[in-house]
Amino acid sequence: MAKQSTLNLWTRLSGTAPGRWLFSQLLCFKAPYFRSIAPRFKELAPGHCVVHVRKRRAVLNHIGTVHAIAMCNAAELAGGVMTEVTIPDSVRWIPRGMTVEYLKKATTSVTATARPMNPAFDWAVAGEYPVEVAVTDAGGEAVFKAVIAMWVSPKK
Repeated sequence: MAKQSTLNLWTRLSGTAPGRWLFSQLLCFKAPYFRSIAPRFKELAPGHCVVHVRKRRAVLNHIGTVHAIAMCNAAELAGGVMTEVTIPDSVRWIPRGMTVEYLKKATTSVTATARPMNPAFDWAVAGEYPVEVAVTDAGGEAVFKAVIAMWVSPKK
């Protein structure tokens, strides 16, 4: 999905719970791997994305907490979609790397919130666009944080 169509689709569908569910399903159709965490988009705007992942058996590890890689998936999804709706149409992006920090066990459902670290990025020059993602538990406590290095460059 292109920036404008992604944001337009969100605007059309986000007013109701079924619409947000449908938006999440459509994103997972475009990028099927994210279906493994059954994400639900809660908020989306340029420079901001919030994705919820419900604690359920499919995302648990052997000790019954949300698996670290499930949180990595949520972070990459939130960071990628936030980047998609933030960059100008003349620019493309791809994740280049991600550093993560596991802060505590995620014993509840989690929410990933993505924001750019440098909102004043120069889109005319190819470079790394760092995106910060905070993952919190149901009580709002940070359980995980990530910085995703998005490589952005002008479209050819």
